[in-house]
Amino acid sequence: MLTVDYDRLDLQYGDLVLDMGAGAGRHAFETFRRGARVVAFDYSVSDLREVGAMFSAMTEAGEADADGMATTVNGDGNVLPFADNSFDKIICSEVLEHIPTDTVAMHELLRVLKPGGTLAATVPTWLPERICWALSDDYHAPIAEGGHVRIFTEAELRAKLIATGFEPVDSHHAHSLHSPYWWLKCAVGPTNNDNPAVKAYHKLLVWDMVSNPLPLRILDRVLNPIIGKSLIVYANKPA
Repeated sequence: MLTVDYDRLDLQYGDLVLDMGAGAGRHAFETFRRGARVVAFDYSVSDLREVGAMFSAMTEAGEADADGMATTVNGDGNVLPFADNSFDKIICSEVLEHIPTDTVAMHELLRVLKPGGTLAATVPTWLPERICWALSDDYHAPIAEGGHVRIFTEAELRAKLIATGFEPVDSHHAHSLHSPYWWLKCAVGPTNNDNPAVKAYHKLLVWDMVSNPLPLRILDRVLNPIIGKSLIVYANKPA
């Protein structure tokens, strides 16, 4: 399930891309598959181990360019271990809401992005996230274990990016059908995956991702501006 729109990101073959906070690697894999060179960066060593194994499996299966480059790097998003002006594009998906010093991380992203390069930053959308917080404290806690520390409005995210030195150019919302699923999970307990309603809705989401039926695609597109689970802002580093 991809959150970033690669057309809006303007990803080009051979671009060097940083997936900051790569997690399980969903965007890193798609970036590699599209012919870009990718660095999957994350704080979790165990996640990166699995991402690296998948990179190798993709190459062996012919799902990515055998001459391409995909690697993993462990570290802290507040102190990126890369030189200035290193990356053509940066994806930072569902990360900034976890970082207490989010503006420090934004400055690091600006530093390592090439002039003229593009950042795609995604965070949970304000309204769906506020409902989740109201329904369950466990949804966003504990902070010490990587929970959510803030809820962004689009205005706040844009303002912080501008103050950092970025130039926001585009935005949209995604995954509206996932918002009711998380509201349901928060209502019964975020870890209660055995609840019949949760299991039924999860099956619907899996079917949607696998089959991509037209009616649900249309419904998702209509609802995204209202209850899209994720907000995506694209911003450039001045040339």
